[in-house]
Amino acid sequence: MTVTELKLTEWTSCGGCAAKWGAAPLNALIRELAAGSADLLVGLAPFDDAAVYRLTDDLAMVSTTDFFPPLVDDPADFGAIAAANACSDVFAMGARVVLALNISAFPERLPVEAVAAVLGAAGAVVAEAGGVVAGGHTIRSEEPIFGLAVQGLVHPDRIWTKAGARPGDAIVLSKPLGTGIVLAGGQPDEKAAAIVRMRQLNRAAAEALSALGDGAAHAVTDVTGFGLFGHGWEMAERSEAILRFHASALPFYDGALAAAEAGVRTGGDARNRAHLEGRVTSTATAAVEALGYDPQTSGGLLASVSPADAVRLADAGFVTIGEVVTGPAGVEVG
Repeated sequence: MTVTELKLTEWTSCGGCAAKWGAAPLNALIRELAAGSADLLVGLAPFDDAAVYRLTDDLAMVSTTDFFPPLVDDPADFGAIAAANACSDVFAMGARVVLALNISAFPERLPVEAVAAVLGAAGAVVAEAGGVVAGGHTIRSEEPIFGLAVQGLVHPDRIWTKAGARPGDAIVLSKPLGTGIVLAGGQPDEKAAAIVRMRQLNRAAAEALSALGDGAAHAVTDVTGFGLFGHGWEMAERSEAILRFHASALPFYDGALAAAEAGVRTGGDARNRAHLEGRVTSTATAAVEALGYDPQTSGGLLASVSPADAVRLADAGFVTIGEVVTGPAGVEVG
């Protein structure tokens, strides 16, 4: 089998961030493992997009890891998307990427050229992010799995977290929604267009948020395996407020809404719905709701900023999709 004939999705049962554990059992484990340290500025209590450890008064290290089975057929696309997805957590904390390590598991019968394509594309994306791949670890596995452990640097006073959204803020999003549904049920050209965006880093979006000035980004996260509603809930819970999304303002990948209306769903849909039961109130259509629960891979940055800053961010590709309102923590969609 040549690399051009290879279809990575035929080697796996579930790909991308849809392969992520459900939030409910994961949260229970995290609570048991949480530990404290004076220099651990962000850890498991509460958890965020990455861990942050203070090195000096002016410097902190941001550390994260992310890996999953293939959600696309082409090895280079898989490597690039996995790298962009892993780097995203560093950008979501307001940090810059400096170092990455490959996390690899491949079948021994997988052509070595395919493995080289995965690693090469990932290395190129990490370099574009501003870092370097300095090593990693590879094991044998019947199912291909790839990702990276990524380290970044940030000033301890300029860390972004999921907490801090303020009533009156606008909620903005830097990439469309629907990666899981489009890849599962979209047309070939629609899948190709989504893959192009999934390969793109969130570096420019993070730099646009940073350019607003210190403290302007009140709360930030990235939208991945728990979907827009799941990650929106995390922001709402930490901020003790309501995130209200406008269904008509949500940006979708081409073909995503049509596929959702046709009944296409991914494996993570039911897990995300179960975790968010009682936390999401919606008057949106079933298709729009499905796209809100849809696990995203290499999704955009979700941020809470002032309405004036939301206008400024439009030039950087951000779309205003709602606002923060006073009330008990929750997500509203309508």
